[in-house]
Amino acid sequence: MVSKAVDNRNGHELAPLRSGAGGAGGAGGGVLGPQAQVAVPSAAQADPSGVTIVVTHAPPQHRGSIISRASAGPERAAWSNKMQFFLSIIGYSVGLGNIWRFPYLCQLHGGGAFLLPFAVMLILEGIPLFLIELGIGQKMRLGSMGVWNTIHPWLGGIGLASCIVTFFVALYYNVIITWVFFYLFNSVRSPLPWADCPQVNGTAVAECLRSSETAYFWYRTTLDASPSMEAPGGLKWWIVLCLLLAWIVVFFITMKGIQSSGKVVYFTSMFPYVVLTIFLIRGLTLPGASAGLIHLYTPKVEKLLNPDVWREAATQVFYSFGLAFGSLIAFGSYNPPKNNVVRDVVLVSVCNAFTAIYASLVVFAILGFKAHLNVERCLETSKPLAASLGLLPNANATHEEYYSMLQRTANHTAMGLGECSMTQQLDEAAEGTGLAFIVFAQAIVELPVAPFWSVIFFLMLLALGIGSQIGILEGMLCTIFDIDLLKRIRKEYITAGVCLVCFLVGLLFASGAGEYWLQLFDSFAGTVGLVIIALLEMIAVIYVYGHERFTQDIEDMTGYRPGWYWQITWRFLSPLIMTGILVSSIGYMVINTPKYKAWDADTGKVVAREYPPWVLVIAITMILVGILPIPLVFLLRRFQCLRFDINISQGVIRRIDTTVSTKEMMGDQDVPRGLKRHFYMDDEYHDDFPDSDDDDDDDMPPSTTNNRRLAPLPLSPKKKAFKMEVMDF
Repeated sequence: MVSKAVDNRNGHELAPLRSGAGGAGGAGGGVLGPQAQVAVPSAAQADPSGVTIVVTHAPPQHRGSIISRASAGPERAAWSNKMQFFLSIIGYSVGLGNIWRFPYLCQLHGGGAFLLPFAVMLILEGIPLFLIELGIGQKMRLGSMGVWNTIHPWLGGIGLASCIVTFFVALYYNVIITWVFFYLFNSVRSPLPWADCPQVNGTAVAECLRSSETAYFWYRTTLDASPSMEAPGGLKWWIVLCLLLAWIVVFFITMKGIQSSGKVVYFTSMFPYVVLTIFLIRGLTLPGASAGLIHLYTPKVEKLLNPDVWREAATQVFYSFGLAFGSLIAFGSYNPPKNNVVRDVVLVSVCNAFTAIYASLVVFAILGFKAHLNVERCLETSKPLAASLGLLPNANATHEEYYSMLQRTANHTAMGLGECSMTQQLDEAAEGTGLAFIVFAQAIVELPVAPFWSVIFFLMLLALGIGSQIGILEGMLCTIFDIDLLKRIRKEYITAGVCLVCFLVGLLFASGAGEYWLQLFDSFAGTVGLVIIALLEMIAVIYVYGHERFTQDIEDMTGYRPGWYWQITWRFLSPLIMTGILVSSIGYMVINTPKYKAWDADTGKVVAREYPPWVLVIAITMILVGILPIPLVFLLRRFQCLRFDINISQGVIRRIDTTVSTKEMMGDQDVPRGLKRHFYMDDEYHDDFPDSDDDDDDDMPPSTTNNRRLAPLPLSPKKKAFKMEVMDF
């Protein structure tokens, strides 16, 4: 009898086996030990050249395929302590969007009324998706690529797609850190360089006078912005140097994975709250702060009838958690198997929502102060003008007399009289980079000891940006580290290579049109692709891996069994919301011609310009490149164009125990020609692969546990035949 010894398991798992009655391998019906041999007398009688298959429980070995199954062995990194994990998650999910996006949405969509759709979407969309990513990562202890390959080989493209989209986002996100570095370096100057317009021969620059001091410093001094995307204007050396510094800092933080980045999160996660508290205390003592807070949170209930409000709330929740980047899966995979992931999800979700609301208080307290100062300046210039026109008795008239005069004068705007309205000033609150580098920078100028406030504000933005960038890169690097071809290379070298490539590509954002390209990446690279990936992730876990099995996994890890709330949101509500976000996002792009905001030096204002056709081609290409691996890997594996994850020469076949059939992937076309031996499955074996938890091991991914046992039986027409071949090399 010829023996085949097997040291590892590859392909689709159908082990351990059960020896037949009277077999040479042991007692009839006995379960094989870790290195037991199985004799197949019935098959040997049918074919004299019988084969003995030796099955071991060694961990899966890899063969260097590009789309690999990551190992969850003892070498996997782990958090030093619970606090390190929690702060890493907080630093990743609580980012710049909480500071300059959420307050803007509240101001735009009904003030305090916006909190209702935000809370609803947080409960129905954010928290369920959050638990899926953290939970599946902790259960399988694999990175993004390994998780989806393990759930089903056809879904392996989800991990690659997530890695590509994360690469696009990491490119432009670090540019924001670059700009923060530039402002931070200039904050040590007194007075602040954006406090006054620069002068040439004793005369203020006309472009600055047409706009404002802070707008001029942002668009002309910092960016040296070109008039359009078609006029790049060359590289700006100061931006290139700051970009290089930003990537060097990120490299040293992430070069050893969580072993290095885990020490930095204590600063990046906690320092922003210290700064926000300082700004809140100072802001509440300033004139106009109460008006800003009242304007922000006065509910406009009629806004809730607008579907865009709910779409914006769902989108904000989705991006504020950083879903679909693969980072949460990576963070969860570094947890011990029995970590209470449900508690972590609830705590981080509450902290995320609290931070957004808390930051809104700070932002609009300061903006209320800024609006108050602008109104006072408006009145100082408009009152004397109104008095000279005979509309007021004198220039020292009260504010009430001035506003009463405006109501009586129909053409006051044509006369050059300003509205001087607090509401109008607050309605002009900006979002994104405009809020941080123009509006907030202007408010800081008015504070006593302005350089101090500027330094701590931009240090806060730096901490928020680096905390999120660490998480974004961790999702991408974890996937890259799990590629078999790169496992022999030190993490430091791989991280250095990734950062170098990102820096070189990021030089695109260091040109005069750099901000315009950032707007393009922000609008296209990380929108549709991320929503599609998140939707497929939920479908994969709930409908392929199985919601019952995932529920059992959560109970095994935490002792808490998810109830009806989780089941309804996972199976129905969250997928519907994600589909709604996807359809509305695509529809918005199709109906509304995509535009970007460009600086017009002649008027000193930002104007909307349409993207050139060739730029839109690049935008569409980015979207397609981000999602292309999903159907590509599916087709390659479905039709066996490439033999990924199959190594029949080792004599073992691995099966993924999911709720969908993998029968198509285990047919004769998978097996090279060789010596055929017939095994017969029990009648209980069906295509839906029911679960079996007899040999569950929390330390190994599900692909190596819960496997159907097969018994070698005599040839019988009543049994379902499964053919397995062993190649003789």
